[in-house]
Amino acid sequence: MTSQTIRRQSRELALQVLFQLEYQPGFDMKTSFTHFISNFRPQENVLEYCEKIAFGVVEHQTAIDSAIQSHSPHWKMSRMDRVDRNTLRIAVYELLFENRDVPPKVVINEAIEIGKTFGNAESAAFINGILDQVARQNRLFDS
Repeated sequence: MTSQTIRRQSRELALQVLFQLEYQPGFDMKTSFTHFISNFRPQENVLEYCEKIAFGVVEHQTAIDSAIQSHSPHWKMSRMDRVDRNTLRIAVYELLFENRDVPPKVVINEAIEIGKTFGNAESAAFINGILDQVARQNRLFDS
């Protein structure tokens, strides 16, 4: 399995964990993660990056949500589609808090593809627009 495939599967799994967490607000992240993983038993290399992303999103959620909200003035976080919101959170986490192993354009393209797979007809454009602005504001693109 290539590192690109592992990261895609990790992101998709993290999306599902974060999505579940929103439906079970009484669970903390550790409980939610353990519960989810015990039911799906992903490969260890997929699980490792998924855990890093999911826990990283929760740890930095205030800053992540603020970055998303600042580039989406017409959509409150609570009104965003849950798939879009959590896909954005994962990508913003990777853009702002992860090391630069993955170029920003790849992070954005991965989020767009995940939005196409799990979101609605407008998800890809919505995700792309916000992530492009986040990357530009943080000067993550090469000039």
